Amino acid sequence: MKFTELNIIEPILKSLQSEGYLEPSPIQELAIPVLMEGKDILGSAQTGTGKTAAFAIPILQELYQTTSKHETRYIKALVLAPTRELASQIKDSFSTYGKHLGLRVAVIFGGVSQRPQTEALFKGIDILVATPGRLLDLVNQGFIDFSKLKYFVLDEADRMLDMGFVKDVEKIIKLIPKQRQTMLFSATMPKEIIALSQSILKDPIRVSVKPVETTLEVIEQSIYKVTKKDKVELLIHLLKKGTIDSALVFTRTKQWANKVTKALVAVGIKAEAIHGNKSQNAREKALSNFKSKQIQVLVATDIAARGIDIDLLSHVINYDLPEVPETYIHRIGRTGRAGFSGTAISFCSPEEAGLLKDIEKHIHLNLKVEKDVYLSGTYKSLIQQPNVSSHKSPSSHQNSKSKSYAKTAAQPVIESKHQNPYHAKKKKYWDQELKNRYKAKQK
Repeated sequence: MKFTELNIIEPILKSLQSEGYLEPSPIQELAIPVLMEGKDILGSAQTGTGKTAAFAIPILQELYQTTSKHETRYIKALVLAPTRELASQIKDSFSTYGKHLGLRVAVIFGGVSQRPQTEALFKGIDILVATPGRLLDLVNQGFIDFSKLKYFVLDEADRMLDMGFVKDVEKIIKLIPKQRQTMLFSATMPKEIIALSQSILKDPIRVSVKPVETTLEVIEQSIYKVTKKDKVELLIHLLKKGTIDSALVFTRTKQWANKVTKALVAVGIKAEAIHGNKSQNAREKALSNFKSKQIQVLVATDIAARGIDIDLLSHVINYDLPEVPETYIHRIGRTGRAGFSGTAISFCSPEEAGLLKDIEKHIHLNLKVEKDVYLSGTYKSLIQQPNVSSHKSPSSHQNSKSKSYAKTAAQPVIESKHQNPYHAKKKKYWDQELKNRYKAKQK
């Protein structure tokens, strides 16, 4: 099937063609006709299957056909998204597909100044994409009027649930007109989402393009069994092989995202981190640099698991295994998008064996275990592991030049003219290379 067979108007078809989109994805093929008939929809689709266009195209077309160019602009469509990254992505999609329509789209989210957002609202918009917190804040300040709203989209509903936004969503639903067309999309369908859908949808059409909670077959998945202290060296080893064009690396915590990023930069790999402690400007800059190939690696926490849309992302690497099996699917779904293949690599330490078992049970697949990789130990000290003493005995320095090199590379010693590498209290040399240089000077 072609987009031309879906009764899509010429200006939108022109935008789709300029982006290289000729054939609808399965979710688009199923959802677009339903939404053009004005029916509510409950959509189940994995990330990367094109569901943003599935609801954006019908909304754009209906607004274009029913909106006068000279009428006062009111918010007629509202899209709720769980994260700032996803909200920005959805707004960009509306702008791309509707660039020949003359409709106004705005996005609002927290973490940045509200002034540019309120100025856009004051000028008048047709479509608003928002995260729940900032939306309620601006509603309470009197900046938003929902009286003319016709279309309501709740995207990534299960993620809303995970992030504790359900109560905010319920508050927003009470503020919008009851006479509306509602669209709820979710990658997974837990019972809480089913209950929510029953309360906000009217005689919905259920569309599903894949069995819920299954991974995409286009993604090649494998796992390396590695100790925690060797993970950073394994990551560097894989990145320096030259077979990874771009990689989104997931860590469990913000602190480790920063540590891993610093370790990669220290060995000449272009990388940046993106997580909740970063400012919105910093996150957008890092994402932009990643998309434009200025950096090879983006290190992220799960806040970015569904907010990054990059068609040609070659690899997702799980530096830490996720504690929730469903999160594994969302993470690897960042690759293998828009019809392209992808690769997902996971690191599993002995402490994470239980998490691996849960993931394999959840996806009904035993991940391919890659053969052991020889690691020299050169990069181990770039990330200091907890409970590991930084003091080395003289014999350890003499027997492992690579370890000594790693230590001095990560923490360079500023050598003074009279510096003595012998530690009098501990009665040992604390740096073998410095000891040799010191003795040479004494001669």
